[in-house]
Amino acid sequence: MSTRRLFFGLWPDHRQRDRLRDFITPLAKEVDGRIIDRHKWHVTLAYIGDFEERLIPALQKAASEIEFEPFRLRFDRLEFWPRPKVASLVTPTVPPELQVLVQQLNGVLLRAGKLVEERTYRPHITVARNARPFETMRPAQAAITEWNSFELIESVPERGGAIYRPLDQ
Repeated sequence: MSTRRLFFGLWPDHRQRDRLRDFITPLAKEVDGRIIDRHKWHVTLAYIGDFEERLIPALQKAASEIEFEPFRLRFDRLEFWPRPKVASLVTPTVPPELQVLVQQLNGVLLRAGKLVEERTYRPHITVARNARPFETMRPAQAAITEWNSFELIESVPERGGAIYRPLDQ
């Protein structure tokens, strides 16, 4: 049985990555840790984990039937999360449209026989791993991103981390 490590996520386009880069770069310079390459930035919606390769088309079909309203994320601070030792770019709130999307994706995963995370959903972008503690940073302006689609993304382990690849939907 061949498996692939997957998750559903928001995958920034080039314009969004540039906007996020302009916001994140000055903050990241203040963090002592392994800075994540901007081409790996994403917002995880629902973690899947190892999933049988032969079942991926059915998962993609179920996910493609999800309808949701576009939404905005307002990233306004960089926080240190002690347990994973990461610097995370976070939002003050979860838009209702995003919460509905996450619930729908979790429903798809449950129907596919996968367990879903029980914890409260917090959208974030990991900026650095193996970070040392720091005080929350709040820049003068927030980075606002708009979303009207999501991706099924594969996480391919590599030395020193992972490569993330959106799969064709």
